[in-house]
Amino acid sequence: DWSSSLFKCSHSALTRGRPTEPLAAMAASKMARALVGAVVAVGLLSATSGFVQPAAPRVGVPEVSVATSFVDSQPAEAKQPREEAAQSAMSWTSSLLSAGSVLVLAFGFFAAQPAAHAITAEQFSQLTYAQVKGSGLANRCPTVESNGTSIQVKPGARMTNMCFEPKSFAVEAETDGGKKEFVTTKLMTRQTYTLAFIDGPLTTNPITFKEEDGMDHQPTTVKLPNAEYVPFLFTVKSLLAKGEGSEFKPGFTWGGEFEVPSYRTGGFLDPKGRGMYSGYDQAVALPALQADGKGGQEELFKESNKVFDIGKGAIEMEVNKVNAELGEIGGVFVSKQPSDTDMGAKAPKTILMKGIFYGKVV
Repeated sequence: DWSSSLFKCSHSALTRGRPTEPLAAMAASKMARALVGAVVAVGLLSATSGFVQPAAPRVGVPEVSVATSFVDSQPAEAKQPREEAAQSAMSWTSSLLSAGSVLVLAFGFFAAQPAAHAITAEQFSQLTYAQVKGSGLANRCPTVESNGTSIQVKPGARMTNMCFEPKSFAVEAETDGGKKEFVTTKLMTRQTYTLAFIDGPLTTNPITFKEEDGMDHQPTTVKLPNAEYVPFLFTVKSLLAKGEGSEFKPGFTWGGEFEVPSYRTGGFLDPKGRGMYSGYDQAVALPALQADGKGGQEELFKESNKVFDIGKGAIEMEVNKVNAELGEIGGVFVSKQPSDTDMGAKAPKTILMKGIFYGKVV
């Protein structure tokens, strides 16, 4: 009833004084209907706002004011639902941003966790397999806590639990100027390149260590800056290290030579099925290259005639920590050895490694 009365009043007000103008009357009628629709919409919004639970007040957060001519021109009844909707939207987005902030902080916390730190041999012996698995500790050499000044090597002594952990790998390669120099590489092998549990007898005056047993070799691969892969067998097999004196103390240096077995064994077959004691004797479908009797024959012979190469390497070590109570020594080493020859088919490259070592005198 109130809307019909409003429509009649508006229509009579708009058409008063111009009863003979049908076009103007029609336009006035359309404007009146639009005005009535707007009033009805405002009424509906006001009625439904009572059923909507308003958002809880946000303490300490200033309200956002939107200063536009359109909003300012609306009546008070139209502003109220807009403000409530804005507060609800702000509450929802604030909770979403809060959840995102928590996720970002959690991700930063887990991503910032440092890698597995080296621990002492005593602490390592107390860990279970489940605690070591996946932690990276299996690839770390134990550290030595300094205690005392020296460890005397007595007759019948042995070096046990010796460990070598490389920290850097360099390969002698030809540079742009044609000169050969050691270049830094990228390690491609996962956490399985450390030598551990090496054992052997010790003699004194001079101190001599002879490697007899243990995990004394690990296949390793590095990548040169030109994307070339260089595989090699990191090893100290049959190491005979000597140093002047009869006791281990900080600053004591010793070293010696060792053997470097072939990266691959005789049972390996290359992509064409050739092997050392199994597989084909030579590659098929190359009769012309075999029959020329010149350089091609020599190159083919190297690929077909698989050999188990044994090279020579050298290592130098320096003791920088001793624990006289536990008989532990620790220090740094520099090792140089040849790389893989693909069972005689390629010339080996020289590998230079630097790292840390650990050992226990018993």
